[in-house]
Amino acid sequence: MKSTTSRMLTRIKSIYMFISEKGTVTTQDLVEEFGITPRTIQRDLNVLEFNNLVCSPSRGRWTTTAKKVRLTS
Repeated sequence: MKSTTSRMLTRIKSIYMFISEKGTVTTQDLVEEFGITPRTIQRDLNVLEFNNLVCSPSRGRWTTTAKKVRLTS
């Protein structure tokens, strides 16, 4: 696996964990926490949403779904 792909997957996992721990977060919360651009955060959230791991109950706010997830290192 390319290092850029690995880095992206690690970041997406971290974003998922952050949302899971906090409950509901805003896109801006994620930008500030991870120090990356809003566009990158949005791409990562799109991946999580496509896989039914997060949802946006209102514009700009994100929460995890009830889908069971097994996290590995």
